[in-house]
Amino acid sequence: MAQAPLLQLSGISLTFGGEPVFSDLGLVVQPGDRVALVGRNGSGKSTLMKVMAGLVEADDGTRVVPPGISVGYMEQEPDLTGFATLGDFAVSELDASEMYRVEAASEGLKFDPARPVETASGGERRRAALAKLMAEDPELLLLDEPTNHLDIEAIGWLERELKSTRKAFVLISHDRRFLSELTRATLWIDRGAVRRAEQGFEHFEAWRDKVWEEEDQQRHKMDRKIKAEARWAVEGISARRKRNQGRVRALQDLRAERAAMIRRQGTAAMDLASGPSSGKKVIEAEGIAKSFDDKTILKDFSIRIQRGDRVAFVGPNGVGKTTLIKMLTGEETPDTGDVKLGTNLVPAIFDQSRSRLDGEMSLWENLTGDPEMRVSGKADQILVRGEPKHVVGYLKEFLFDERRVRAPVRSLSGGEKARLLLAKIMARESNLLVLDEPTNDLDIETLDLLQDLLGDYDGTVLLVSHDRDFLDRVATTTVAMEGYGRATVYAGGWSDYRSQRGETTAAPEAPKAQPAKKAEPKPKPGKSGLSFSEKHRLEELPGVIERLEAEIGKLNQLLTDPGLYEREPVKFRKATEALSERQDKLSAAEEEWLVLEEKAGG
Repeated sequence: MAQAPLLQLSGISLTFGGEPVFSDLGLVVQPGDRVALVGRNGSGKSTLMKVMAGLVEADDGTRVVPPGISVGYMEQEPDLTGFATLGDFAVSELDASEMYRVEAASEGLKFDPARPVETASGGERRRAALAKLMAEDPELLLLDEPTNHLDIEAIGWLERELKSTRKAFVLISHDRRFLSELTRATLWIDRGAVRRAEQGFEHFEAWRDKVWEEEDQQRHKMDRKIKAEARWAVEGISARRKRNQGRVRALQDLRAERAAMIRRQGTAAMDLASGPSSGKKVIEAEGIAKSFDDKTILKDFSIRIQRGDRVAFVGPNGVGKTTLIKMLTGEETPDTGDVKLGTNLVPAIFDQSRSRLDGEMSLWENLTGDPEMRVSGKADQILVRGEPKHVVGYLKEFLFDERRVRAPVRSLSGGEKARLLLAKIMARESNLLVLDEPTNDLDIETLDLLQDLLGDYDGTVLLVSHDRDFLDRVATTTVAMEGYGRATVYAGGWSDYRSQRGETTAAPEAPKAQPAKKAEPKPKPGKSGLSFSEKHRLEELPGVIERLEAEIGKLNQLLTDPGLYEREPVKFRKATEALSERQDKLSAAEEEWLVLEEKAGG
């Protein structure tokens, strides 16, 4: 017997400030659903989730939740008024027999239940709210950016918890790896409409691109038809005494339909301009150490960073990643040891706290009021990479609506604040980028663009991020800070670091709930002496070997370019590392094939 939906929205329409957010929207969440809710910044993801949670009332439409079904929502800014400690808030709606869940969640999410609310940071408050929700264990969890303010270890804990639950959940997140690991269906908000695909997030981009391609084809066909009909209407008048009024009305309807098509929002026109080339040696640290009171942040750490390196700093929250970067850039002095900076450095800094933005000032004022961007005698222009540009035109390049440029920055969403800060640092030339948590709140398209820009950037990048996918795509070196002053340098990104430590790169897979079925006998080894899995592996290895040989051929061809090293040193280094990795994999695959082939014949 089919189960009733946990949540159903029908005919939902909602308007904010005169602008329609949704019109006649509908969706259903079924028991056991694991859904990614995706869309561009500003598309209405958080608003829709609040409608699903019953916190925002739609102008029209219905929200149906069956009796006895609990829906839990993780608030972005939880209200802890009236609670003395984070733990008091987290257990406030639990029975005594359920309070142990909060203790387990507090260990996994790394917050102190005894922390007074008045001294808790925004991140600690969010972690307490997440622990409260996980402990309450509702039938449907609505999670809006749950990984923000979590370090990679806590994200792994949350992944494992969500993988093991039988409850349904809907996730909003910028973290590709997190969404790909957890979801089996995708809700996509695009220009006020919601589409659903019965595939997890890992298939989203292929689905999105196919939808857009079909849209473009439809728009192109309609444009050609309108052009042909318009030519008939104009050229045929002299040959006819009376128009075919039905055909004229059809042309008018076509034009109206074409005008009603909502054009997709473009990608932000971001660009990174490298300043004058720095020296080959950018930063050299020798035996540096740092302590605050009785806490050791770093001891006896050395690193040499050269022009073009992309260095990622990873580790638990509070371990000292930002402090280490400040020492490496000369902003803070180590207790012992020495840091030497290279010549001709022009840094640009994206800070985690967004402190370079004034929340009370407007977007316009945050740009025109910056001394490095101000154009003398021109109140409406700013310097963008040395050239004057109208402030509104520049903000439009970063997808800000002209009507909002005079709004205070505090009214912006997290993703919009991140885009505004990127607009500020990208307006000036640099050869050393310091990016402290740049991926928080950015949508997928903007993350893709930022990744491409960093790949083409001629300067050096120091990066702090908990986004494992982004680290793998960008970093050439990873500094792992593991607590108690330990910091170790590894080649490559996040997965490379985990591999070198002999760890898996993803959270352990929990068993997925499956429909009950009759037990089947396990396949017995055939006469060849191979087990079922070994036989399958033997059959697939020739294809693996062929693919690796093709990839090696392409990399060898790329590296035959004699000017590649001087022209694109980062690309040369990545290609060299990829070639070595694939050659090792090819040797291992060939050796495995020989062993299995010998066993099969034996």
